[in-house]
Amino acid sequence: MNFFRSQEQARATTFKLIALFALAVISLILLTNVAIVLLLFGSGEMSFIQQLQQAPGGMWVGTSTLVIGIIMIAMLFKYLSLRAGGKAVAEALGGTLIPQQTQDPKHKRLLNVVEEMAIASGISTPPVYLIHEPSINAFAAGFSPQDAVIGINQGTLDLLDRSELQGVIAHEFSHILNGDMRINLRLMAILHGILVIGIIGAHLLRGSSYRRSNERGSAAALALALVVIGYTGTFFGQLIKAAVSRQREFLADAAAVQYTRSTNGIAGALKKIAGHQSGSTMEQPSAEENSHLFFGSFKQFALGAMATHPPLDKRIKALDPSWDGQVLNRGAGHTGESMAFGLAGHQAPPQDSPMAGDINHHQFQALYGSVNLSAATSQLAHTSESLRDAAHDTFEARALVYAMLCSQEPEQQALQRQMIEDHAEPGVPEHVGRLLQEISQKSLREQLLLLQTAMPTLKQMSNRQYHRFYDLCAQVIVADEHIELHEWVIHRILTQELYGHFVRPHRASGRVKSLGKVEKEAGIVLVILANQAGTQQPETRREAFQRGAEILGLKAVDMPDVDFDYRAMNHALERLREMTPALMATFLEACAAVATADDRLTEEEFMLIKGVSATLGCPLPPALPDETNAP
Repeated sequence: MNFFRSQEQARATTFKLIALFALAVISLILLTNVAIVLLLFGSGEMSFIQQLQQAPGGMWVGTSTLVIGIIMIAMLFKYLSLRAGGKAVAEALGGTLIPQQTQDPKHKRLLNVVEEMAIASGISTPPVYLIHEPSINAFAAGFSPQDAVIGINQGTLDLLDRSELQGVIAHEFSHILNGDMRINLRLMAILHGILVIGIIGAHLLRGSSYRRSNERGSAAALALALVVIGYTGTFFGQLIKAAVSRQREFLADAAAVQYTRSTNGIAGALKKIAGHQSGSTMEQPSAEENSHLFFGSFKQFALGAMATHPPLDKRIKALDPSWDGQVLNRGAGHTGESMAFGLAGHQAPPQDSPMAGDINHHQFQALYGSVNLSAATSQLAHTSESLRDAAHDTFEARALVYAMLCSQEPEQQALQRQMIEDHAEPGVPEHVGRLLQEISQKSLREQLLLLQTAMPTLKQMSNRQYHRFYDLCAQVIVADEHIELHEWVIHRILTQELYGHFVRPHRASGRVKSLGKVEKEAGIVLVILANQAGTQQPETRREAFQRGAEILGLKAVDMPDVDFDYRAMNHALERLREMTPALMATFLEACAAVATADDRLTEEEFMLIKGVSATLGCPLPPALPDETNAP
């Protein structure tokens, strides 16, 4: 599955939703106007057309403006209530955050599965919320990977084995990577805007009973008309939501097979839903508006056009065509040969990934949006257990980041550590020295993996702690008045992830559709990439730049031999992040072509592209698979 194509499809779906919403609003405006005209000017002596002609133009304008205003205010209110992203949805469903330091075996297993999938896909590990319901269900919510969360029902933890849990988590990561979450939250805001007309009508209908008898009839008629109009609009809105959701659930099932390389896990989870008394039902009142977010249908018998999920038997059959209808009960294992989606009897081929140091730009481009669980498992196995524990501890995670940013030069390091001692949260500085000694022996890519692992822990900070931590990181970086490449990359990732969580996630508009509008900025990034190439030969660097320039069709650009210019890079990337997914794919291919001009990828080149990708919001694994075998 192509990451950038999925993003384009998500954009196209969003445009369709906006068009359908516009039609729904126009319909509501017309119906409301007609209802008011019939109420005020209705007469058995006049035809319907004559009644409409009796209404003054100002009434049409006033009513239309009022309806639009009410809908937009309702949408804005709902959108603002969701601006915290996935966290707001999880808390509305009664979810509680599972802390990274948990000692509960089931919780630790879940966090381990989520962490593996995050590393395998190249996004930072999302926080995980537990929904206290006995059914088997899960969801992913957020506007972007930076503010995404995973929600899991208690029944999912109690009833699924590890492979089945992995299949469910893979399904939810597909929604994160393919842009489904953003569509889902926009759907919630749109539907609330349409529903509000019916809600107002219902309140007016109740209020009409307190009016005087000569006013009661007309008020009740208007209220009833608004109820009918509003809930009719909502009915068709629910049809749209269900149709969009059903299609994307099939795609997410297929992606889960691709990610895990097995149908057993996700098919087993669906069979257990079929065999479980509670199935995937949800008791939370807010589950109704969130129905399209869930792994399974939140209603036991939601069928037909209003169903947000395909029928359970069809989902299972798509994964396991030989299924005989037998369901799995609690504790039942799931046996059978691993199969690729829709290819019964054929085992899924192993997912090949290029090794560090031996890669061309086409192979590198394929890494975006890819998921390689075997590589993630290998990387975690080779990661220091003490450093992983530090990444999961509230105080040590911050100390770990400070340690990554400290210089190896003794005098400079002493200055940085004194800054940390003076300004860091109490309980943090005492861990820096120990972690610094160990982290300094790790490669830059291993440090990025640990940073990715630490993200859900860092997201447990309060807003005050976040600002203190983020500001101090910047002070430590500029202490020597020189920005190193690895410092820039770490700062880019912290900015993208933590700013998106604590302040607001960046929502790229995609308004830049032509390279001509960002040609200068694209050239700047390619020049910086070429100047960071492993070779010191100016002519070789020029050739590397030319490879990327040809992909983008750039005109001749000067190639000054300069050190890493982070200010120019940041300024260029802020503009480039507004590109459409298709244009971004081409740009990143050009970046990869520059970095792999010699068909090799140095650690510095990888780090630089990682920083670029993080700023642009494109998931790139923090280390290439099993670099222990790299030449």
